[in-house]
Amino acid sequence: MIAGAGPDTPLQQSFASVRHGDHAIGAGVLVADRLVLTCAHVVNSALGRDRFAQDTPGPGDTVTLRLPHVAAGHDLTARVLREMWVPPRATAAGSAPVEPGRVPYHGDLAVLELTGAAPEGAEPAPFLQHSYANETIALWASGNPLPTVRAVPRVSAPPWIALDVLGGAQVTEGFSGGPLWDRERQAVVGLVAAVHRAPEGAAPGSRPTTMYAISVPAIEAELPTLPPSAVPTARRGVQQLLTALERVLKGREAVLACEERLAARLGRPSAGPAADLERLAGLAVSIRRGIPELLDLVRDHEPPAADPYAREDWERLRRAARTVRPAEYLTTRQRRDLSGLLAHCTRTDPRTLLESVLPHAPELPAVTGLADAMDALEGFSSTTGAPVPPLLQGVVRISVEERAAGAYPAEDLDAWVERIAARSGVDEAAVSQFRADVTAAAAPVRTPAAGLPATGTPATAPRVQVELLPTPTGRRFTYQIWTFADRQPHRLALVRDAEAGSEQVVDDIRRVLRTEVREDPETALVEYFLPSAWLGLDVDSWESPDSDEDGPFAPGITRRVVVRTTERSRESYAGWKQRTAALPHAKRLVLDHRHTDRKVARAQLEVHRDAGTVIVCCEPDHHGTLLRQCVQAGVHTVLWHRAEHGAHIAQDLLALVDGTDHAEVPEVVRLERAKAMAEPESVVHHGRRLSLLYDAPDHRPPQLAPDAWVLTQP
Repeated sequence: MIAGAGPDTPLQQSFASVRHGDHAIGAGVLVADRLVLTCAHVVNSALGRDRFAQDTPGPGDTVTLRLPHVAAGHDLTARVLREMWVPPRATAAGSAPVEPGRVPYHGDLAVLELTGAAPEGAEPAPFLQHSYANETIALWASGNPLPTVRAVPRVSAPPWIALDVLGGAQVTEGFSGGPLWDRERQAVVGLVAAVHRAPEGAAPGSRPTTMYAISVPAIEAELPTLPPSAVPTARRGVQQLLTALERVLKGREAVLACEERLAARLGRPSAGPAADLERLAGLAVSIRRGIPELLDLVRDHEPPAADPYAREDWERLRRAARTVRPAEYLTTRQRRDLSGLLAHCTRTDPRTLLESVLPHAPELPAVTGLADAMDALEGFSSTTGAPVPPLLQGVVRISVEERAAGAYPAEDLDAWVERIAARSGVDEAAVSQFRADVTAAAAPVRTPAAGLPATGTPATAPRVQVELLPTPTGRRFTYQIWTFADRQPHRLALVRDAEAGSEQVVDDIRRVLRTEVREDPETALVEYFLPSAWLGLDVDSWESPDSDEDGPFAPGITRRVVVRTTERSRESYAGWKQRTAALPHAKRLVLDHRHTDRKVARAQLEVHRDAGTVIVCCEPDHHGTLLRQCVQAGVHTVLWHRAEHGAHIAQDLLALVDGTDHAEVPEVVRLERAKAMAEPESVVHHGRRLSLLYDAPDHRPPQLAPDAWVLTQP
């Protein structure tokens, strides 16, 4: 029994250890009085089956569990609920088995039902969607606190979350199926599923061990019949909610009827005649999406009247609901209906959508996929003067973009918006006007010169993004190549998990350009994402061998090639935002031989916190140090020559960017490289071996998906 309440008491009350004989082989979490959620591959291991077995365990197959923090040493017996067995599968649709080493895969969930009551002191865990700002912890299968792993969410790659493991901890087998616990928000935010370890002998600065967890939205989508999960006890706004409910619900019979129906919807027992207003509000507050469910039920029972005073009471109730649960606007059914429609949308980029709906947001949420973007928009309230909430704005924009591909799902999205708007008190005329405005802005226009159709907003150049992981020698690489085109989703085009040389990298880039990218109206931008320790790699001068019919392919000459890094910390990102704000009046800064000491370089960057462009001009041996200092300080643009240095080079590079808008720098650098190549007799042209680290605001890196190789199951 837990002796006293601590910061992790809700985690300890719900943590389950899954056993195979006398050994703990995985974990789970109590989600209802007798239901334990875990990974299907953990259940398979507990039953002595193949880890990725697909068939449902039979009625005679029992799993042994323990709740180590509640009843240590006490074995419990459970059976798999057939309707909640979701084995691992390769794709979102279908049931193809998982290929070894392929991620992210789908499913891998199971719900176990205890054959008896849970021990005294056990409580279902509260759940919330993960937050990128919060550190999380995961317990090993036994529940012992010593092997606890700390990790921070890095990116959402539905259906998984990728997290960077902190402190160099080793994630060993046995973490799978366990709850990912957000200590600050006191909630489970995912279910641990897998881990990717950096190879032995990895280069300094390599990405830390990556842990993967199944996200809460993915769990809800895969297990629609799972009872709604609890949420951390809410305090703010509860009294406002009670006052508003008292004004809307007329009489005790209305309260009793709503409590009974809400309990049925949420899969919880009703208090019957003992129900009152506090019980009704408490039930809604304690369950995920319980507040939207409450509003939906109350609306059906007491529809808003035409009386201005009644409308004001309803608006007061809605405001109180947003205060209690600011990130929950939709009921569970409404959210599932929307997710089903979004699965058929292929033309809308989620990042561009957020930028359109939230143009003045100081920091956009990191999202991957439209469903993820909708979860983000759901948490934003309407701004002053905007009668249509951001969530509905986002769905309207998606329907307008998707209409070019056909009536479905655009017309169904419009119908969904109209239905939700009506039930949420949003004026129908406001939605219609907003849809008309978005449609007009997206309508084709004619260019005066050529009479060719063009969209109402300027197209952005397509990008080819190469996430490159060098071996310790720096001469062989594994990598992923992504494409990102205007009005198209960010997508994975190629994975190379066997080590290859630079010529193979360039050949694969050429292949992706030919097959995946329509280079109109501008040439594609090639971005190499590197660990910070490898920013010195001369990727901008790589080319393919002169062996095929087209001759060698040199991206640095015919395409804009820039270097980037995925390793910005929270501190460096804060600096990045500060320098972004200062861009209109930003100055250039030169770091030369006087600044090769890290402390001196850091001090210079601290003094010049408005510098958006830095010229690095020192001996090549010091380039890596200064580049890492620039990244840490949040600098957007770093220009340097890989071989030459001295005052004349610094002046040449300053002149090159003088008067140049930051968005034009990659093209200016490309032209200088081309000029140097066009003058073979000149061996001193500064365009030779010219390099650019470019992380400007208009090229904020999308969140890359998890690494697709060398996976083991924890």
